[in-house]
Amino acid sequence: MADQHTPESQQPFEPQPQRQPQPHSGAAPEPWERAALERIALAAINEQRSARRWKIFFRFAFLAALLLIVVAIFSASHQQAVATGRHTALVSLEGEIASDTNANAKDIDRSLRRAFADADSAGVILYINSPGGSPVQAGIINDEIGRLRKKYPAKPLYVVVGDMCASGGYYIAVAADKIYVNRASIVGSIGVLMDGFGFTGLMDKLGVQRRLHTSGANKGFFDPFSPETPAMDAHAQQMLDQIHAQFIDAVKQGRGKRLHETPDTFSGLFWTGEKSVELGLADGFGDTGYVAREVIKAPDIVDYTEKESISDRIARKFGAAVGAGAIHALALAGWKLQ
Repeated sequence: MADQHTPESQQPFEPQPQRQPQPHSGAAPEPWERAALERIALAAINEQRSARRWKIFFRFAFLAALLLIVVAIFSASHQQAVATGRHTALVSLEGEIASDTNANAKDIDRSLRRAFADADSAGVILYINSPGGSPVQAGIINDEIGRLRKKYPAKPLYVVVGDMCASGGYYIAVAADKIYVNRASIVGSIGVLMDGFGFTGLMDKLGVQRRLHTSGANKGFFDPFSPETPAMDAHAQQMLDQIHAQFIDAVKQGRGKRLHETPDTFSGLFWTGEKSVELGLADGFGDTGYVAREVIKAPDIVDYTEKESISDRIARKFGAAVGAGAIHALALAGWKLQ
């Protein structure tokens, strides 16, 4: 009897065990794994960028330093005045007279000493274009001019005024042998001032209270946030009067009998160059070319003014640039200056 086979479609159904998915290399990582990988990658990129920025920064710093050395060598050979034969020495004083400007006593005095010491200089012109400034700096220059005139009695010094020779500028000018002006120059302002601001009224309106503690009864003098007192006013006026007297004495000594004193001469007023000649504050009209040519009789002018060299200017700007660049680089690298 033939074997009987049950058709496959009629065989009983047997459930197969469910197969578990096997992990493979292409499976997506878990969220925390992805975040960790991103942080690691970002840190590596930032480190590379920081290293690259520092490398660029130091390359530029090296090139700038090399350029500074080259310019310093070049400018050092051209900074000093070059004079051949008989000539007129020129020193310029321009701008506010202060220790931190180009019109400071140290540089002006050094320039004047070089101008007087040169055997080929027939005379010295001090060109002044200044509204004034520090009475201390002006007094130092005035004293040095007096010393140099005594040391080199055969070598005259003339002041030539530009737009303005007022206050401290005139304090210096009176030490010269003669003063030459333009008719429209501003000359004079023989006086001293002390200025400032007081904020006590504003503080009262805003309800702000000033708390100032001192170890001396007068240590808080002239504090702008404290009210003035009669003692403060009297002390300030005494100082101003004393400095004013020094100024007046310098003018009288320098101008002598040429000065036609009036009640306004030492009042702080200023006049045109034309009027200043009438008042005896100046001696005549002329510019540097005129004085060199017609007065000193040496038309060739050599400038002895102590100037900031190209290397000094670049060094100052380079120093500021390096500081800013270093701070920027540190900031990019994640550093913060508190």
